[in-house]
Amino acid sequence: MSYAYDPTNIFARILRGEIPNKTVLETPYSLAFEDIRPQAPVHVLVIPKGPYVSYDHFAREASEAEIVDFTRAIGEVCKRAGVALDGGNGFRAVANAGMDGVQEVPHLHVHIMGGRDLGRMLQPAG
Repeated sequence: MSYAYDPTNIFARILRGEIPNKTVLETPYSLAFEDIRPQAPVHVLVIPKGPYVSYDHFAREASEAEIVDFTRAIGEVCKRAGVALDGGNGFRAVANAGMDGVQEVPHLHVHIMGGRDLGRMLQPAG
């Protein structure tokens, strides 16, 4: 997968208002919404509004304002969802990238999951 952005991906369509979502937070540069197939009691996706394929793409090409906004949006989602460490029991933040990372939608998205013990992230290498 390259950094060539596909404007027909589902998150681009959500950002354009073509597909509804359950918004948790919207900022000038970010959108957070409930995952339609939650894997935990708390499962929120946080996406930048810009056309970024993966976290490394975003980190290399996004503006300072976009990076700060996105990072703070993740913190605010954790707080609102009650999983931040200053009031909750913790969370997992996951951003899959490319084929090996099993990225399903080619638009950067961070999964914020919590509300229960999530177990090991990966099985130890055998």
